[in-house]
Amino acid sequence: MTPIVLAALSALIWGTADYSGGRAAQRAEALAVTVISQVLCLPLLALCVILLPGTPATADLAWGASAGLAGFVGIVLLYRALASGAMAVVAPVAAVTAAIVPIGVGLFTDSSPGPLALGGVALAVVAIGLVSLTPQAGRTAVSPRLIAMSLVAGVFFGLFFALLGQSSEEAGMWSLAAGRLTSVAVGVALLLGTRTPARLPRSVLGWAAVAGTLEIVANAFYLAAAVRGHLSVVAAVAALYPASTVLLALAIDRERLRPVQIAGLGLAATALVLATT
Repeated sequence: MTPIVLAALSALIWGTADYSGGRAAQRAEALAVTVISQVLCLPLLALCVILLPGTPATADLAWGASAGLAGFVGIVLLYRALASGAMAVVAPVAAVTAAIVPIGVGLFTDSSPGPLALGGVALAVVAIGLVSLTPQAGRTAVSPRLIAMSLVAGVFFGLFFALLGQSSEEAGMWSLAAGRLTSVAVGVALLLGTRTPARLPRSVLGWAAVAGTLEIVANAFYLAAAVRGHLSVVAAVAALYPASTVLLALAIDRERLRPVQIAGLGLAATALVLATT
C-alpha cells in the first residue's frame, strides 16, 4: 500500500481509538485509562514485531522511545482537557497543533513535496479544525489554562508524529515497541507516584481495551507510512483522525453533523486526493 493509504488507515483507526478512550475517560481517571489501555495492547504489539520484524539501530530505538514518551504525555493532557466539557475548543486546538508540528519538521528534513501535495496538506489542516468543531454543551468556561493544556497536548502529539517518523524502514516495528514500553514504564511510575488507583470498572475496561488495541494498530500503520513517504504529507493525512471520531459520534451517539463539519469532511476528502499527487 502507498504511504498515503497507510496514513489514511491510521487516521481512521486512531479516530475510533480516541472515541473509545474518550468514553472510558468520562468514567475514570485519565491517567489510569491511558496506562491500562497501553498495557492491554502489549500482546498485539508483540505480534506486530513478529509479523513485521526488522533490524533496528540504536537511533531507531531512541526515536521510538522519545515518540512514546511524547505520545503518552499528549494523550493524558488531551483526556484531562476534554474532561472540562469544552470539547468544541479542545479538540480543534489540539488536532490542528498536532498536524502543524510534523508538517514543519517534514518540510525542513525532507525534500519539498509537489505544489498539489502541499495544497493537500494545507486543506488537511483546515479540515482537521472544521470536523473537530462540535456543539459545546452548557456554558463551560474556557480559561487560558484550558487553552494552554490543549496547545501543549497538540504539541506533544505532533512531536510523536515527527519523532516516530525519523525511524528507518529497516527497523520494522521495533521503534513502535520501544515507544510503547517507554510510555508504559513512565505511566506505571506516575500511577505509583501519584497513588492513582489502577483498577477500572468492567464497563470502562472494555472501552480501554478497544482504545489500546486500535491505537497500536493505528501506530503501526502510521509508522509504515512515515518511513516510506514524505513526513509533512503523511502526518497531515494521519492527523485527520477527528473525522472518524465525528462519524462514530454520529452513528453511535446519534449526534447531528453541523454544516461546518460536513464542509470539513469534504475538505478532508479533497486533501486526500491532492496528497496522492
